[in-house]
Amino acid sequence: MDSDKERESRIENDYLWDGSGDPDTDVQKLEALLCKYRHDRPAPAFPAVVPKRRWAPRQWPMRLSLAAAGAIFLSIAVAGFVIYERQHQPPISGGWNVSRVAGSPRLGRQVLSARGALKVGEAVETDNQSRANLQADGVGEIEMEPDTRLRLVTMGALKRISLDHGIIHAFIWSPPGLFVVDTPSATAVDLGCAYTLEVDDSGSGTVRTKLGWVGFKLDGHESFIPAGAVCATRPKVGPGTPYFEDASEDFRSALKRFDFEDSNPQKRAQDVATILANARKQDALTLWHMLSRVDEDQRGRVYDQLAEFAPPPASVTKDGILRLDQAMLDQWWNSLGFDDISVWRRWEHSWAGELGPKK
Repeated sequence: MDSDKERESRIENDYLWDGSGDPDTDVQKLEALLCKYRHDRPAPAFPAVVPKRRWAPRQWPMRLSLAAAGAIFLSIAVAGFVIYERQHQPPISGGWNVSRVAGSPRLGRQVLSARGALKVGEAVETDNQSRANLQADGVGEIEMEPDTRLRLVTMGALKRISLDHGIIHAFIWSPPGLFVVDTPSATAVDLGCAYTLEVDDSGSGTVRTKLGWVGFKLDGHESFIPAGAVCATRPKVGPGTPYFEDASEDFRSALKRFDFEDSNPQKRAQDVATILANARKQDALTLWHMLSRVDEDQRGRVYDQLAEFAPPPASVTKDGILRLDQAMLDQWWNSLGFDDISVWRRWEHSWAGELGPKK
């Protein structure tokens, strides 16, 4: 019989090999740091290796020479391309390099023919036939979908843009917490590496995290969205409760009503009951957030269900959670394996004065 430690180790190894099992926190952090180097193309098809006959050793020097010459030529070509690209990038100070991908995106009042520089206070916009790409050294890359408009707000220690509407895909490799995106209903704070942010014409938004995690904040209302999860936000309400998209339809519908539609305690209690009845172990993410969002008389029910899926650390008590002790809530979050919440707490402390609306 395998011991508990052996079974636990095997589950973590499964995650390393094929993505199944429970991920290790340190592995997730390493993935976030290295995601910009991730290879996402099909593996090359290499020719079969045929053993060479020992009676023809004189062929090796020629073959090695050809291989070396090919490698040197390739290196020269790559170096030349990089130098060419850098020489032809427009000069930029305190902004983002913008490249046209398709159609006729606009940079400020001008149609972008090839490349340009987005500076603080300026906007870049795509119509329904256009796409654009933004890059900034030491920060990351942003892909803009059609019908998208964003503005560069600040480019100091805190890199800040505003997404007025549309869809962007952000791939960020700056340290966590230094890149934020304002939307009409919440601020998205990059705490990892890759996510998609969408804002419709009403100002409602959605964030989907691909790698690492993202913080979603409006005033004191905050949500944490790890890889594989999604979170909606609404004007004047802020971010809803994050969830995994493979949750049941009943679970997701009840959660949407709970976040944005329920107008009285009876309806909220009914939807809380539906959420708890349809919750799975991986929905601990959602239940943890609900602890501070449900009415006080429902908090004990959420606690009991969450404790069944993910027992709290020994230092966390039910009484402490029921009175919303922040230190205990944070300890419980850290035990769930998504990431260390102290990263977020340090960010809040550092940038508390920078979160007001920027026009």
